[in-house]
Amino acid sequence: MINRILIEPYLGYHSRLILNRSSVPSSRCPIFRRISKFCKQFFDDNQTAEETTQTGLSLEVVPRKDHSISRRQMSENAIKVLYRLHKSGFKAYLVGGGVRDILLGLQPKDFDVVTNATPEEIKKLFRNCRLVGRRFRLAHIVFGRDVIEVATLRGHHVEHVEHVEQVSKTNAEGRLLRDNVYGTIDEDAERRDFTVNALYYDISDFSIHSYGGGLEDLKSRTIRLIGDPNTRYREDPVRMLRAVRFATKLNMTIDKGAADPIYELAPLLKDIPAARMYEEILKLFFNGQAANNFTMMREFGLFAPLFPLVDSQLVDEPDGFTAKMLQAVMENTDIRVRAEKTVTPAFFYAAILWYPLSQRADDIALESGLSLYDAYNAAMGDVMEQQCRTISIPRRFSTPAKDIWQLQLRFDRNQGTRAFKFIEHPKFRAAYDLLLLRALAEGGSVAKSAAWWKSFVEGGEEQRNVIARSANKGSRNRNSNQRRRRKPASKKTTKPAE
Repeated sequence: MINRILIEPYLGYHSRLILNRSSVPSSRCPIFRRISKFCKQFFDDNQTAEETTQTGLSLEVVPRKDHSISRRQMSENAIKVLYRLHKSGFKAYLVGGGVRDILLGLQPKDFDVVTNATPEEIKKLFRNCRLVGRRFRLAHIVFGRDVIEVATLRGHHVEHVEHVEQVSKTNAEGRLLRDNVYGTIDEDAERRDFTVNALYYDISDFSIHSYGGGLEDLKSRTIRLIGDPNTRYREDPVRMLRAVRFATKLNMTIDKGAADPIYELAPLLKDIPAARMYEEILKLFFNGQAANNFTMMREFGLFAPLFPLVDSQLVDEPDGFTAKMLQAVMENTDIRVRAEKTVTPAFFYAAILWYPLSQRADDIALESGLSLYDAYNAAMGDVMEQQCRTISIPRRFSTPAKDIWQLQLRFDRNQGTRAFKFIEHPKFRAAYDLLLLRALAEGGSVAKSAAWWKSFVEGGEEQRNVIARSANKGSRNRNSNQRRRRKPASKKTTKPAE
């Protein structure tokens, strides 16, 4: 007879029916053990499994029938990459934002893949692959304009190993300088920043691996760090900016444990390479959440390390022209992004740096005695150079920004018939938009000038001729009133002869 007490807990419902109708060999029989294992996997293993990693990070494996992700929601090229890696004997997962956004009902911008294949092994599998990165080697699989980023699963740091190139490197502040350490999926999850990004879609069985309660944090709309927040921020201070960006983008709240250290560690952003910060600023302010990101960055003290010239003016005059300009720029940028209109970094930097430029030009004019026009030209180089120390603005954007600045000085001098030629300047439209924003911030004479140009730009050909002639007439009247009458020549008096 079979020992039901030992066997029945491991069998599903249909297996118990078979057990009741027939006799089977002893549980010690290898054949029976295989049948029992098969029945257990077939009937019972489709339930969500909860485990923990070696370091205590929780793991939840959700089978295909219990989640809503479908391959039809993924990029066709991402699926190609996943299947080729899988069929070549490697483990392959869709990871991070792609999985997260699909679960939230959003359209992912990118589909990233992780695998246990090394970058060199990935390159052998894909002819359209290029390896990039020094801090952490990545493989970019290029399908025309679509690029699928493939990373090797990261591992834990080991201080003493034979292969030096596989060891991570940090600086004195704890920031990672090189991180080419490979490992398992569990180790990779422990190395990720936020729980909502520690989500892996396994192409082998279509299950989801959720680490650190990532699925629960998605439901509760919480941004939570994996590991000790202080250590993780020191490893990569950009994570503080990412926390802000995800919170506004996904309409989530930053967990208190992740939020509190930011106030103290915000100055670490000064140590980040300026070229990397340029890309992060694009993600923060050109994603449709510029106004919310700006507000949250100022709240956490993250804006000052990146824009020191602008922040000093905000501190001196919280309700001044600079504050009004920044609010208008952020709101205007959000409107254009949501309307799917073009936005350019050249205009963005020209606008937010206009008042630091004006202050610097006034200082130069006062110190050197230069004309205001020459002082502005000198100040442009100074302001742009100082800003590029924290955010490396490419020349293809810094040069047009200077053109936009120069045109601000010509609006008053080009009213009248000169306006017809002035509006043909390649950067006129961007300069005109900045003039309108200045009018909102300053009012007064700038608002009057902006109103004249707005009527001219929006008017038809006949209306423009009338506006231009009236401006010329007004200009002649002003000039005639400003002419000075010459003093009569003094008559020479002759002394009488003695």
